[in-house]
Amino acid sequence: MQAIWNDQVIAHSDHTVLLEGNHYFPADDVDPSVLEKSETTSICPWKGEAYYYTLEIDGERNEDAAWYYPEPKPEAAKIRGHIAFWNGVEIVEE
Repeated sequence: MQAIWNDQVIAHSDHTVLLEGNHYFPADDVDPSVLEKSETTSICPWKGEAYYYTLEIDGERNEDAAWYYPEPKPEAAKIRGHIAFWNGVEIVEE
């Protein structure tokens, strides 16, 4: 799977976790140079507290377009260490 934004592959992995229709990419398979930590958080009743990243490529920003659960609840433990995308980030199979 690939995550593409602003005509650039920002994540590539053969080991995503599909959960609720979202592909969660292992953090090691995501380009860290495009990630900027955000102050935004949200709560999922069964996954826990999500934290966000803003994407930045060539001066263009996509606010809170990536999220992750640093301490997911036990039911969602398989997404620990993974990052998911939305808000215009295209997820495609290779």
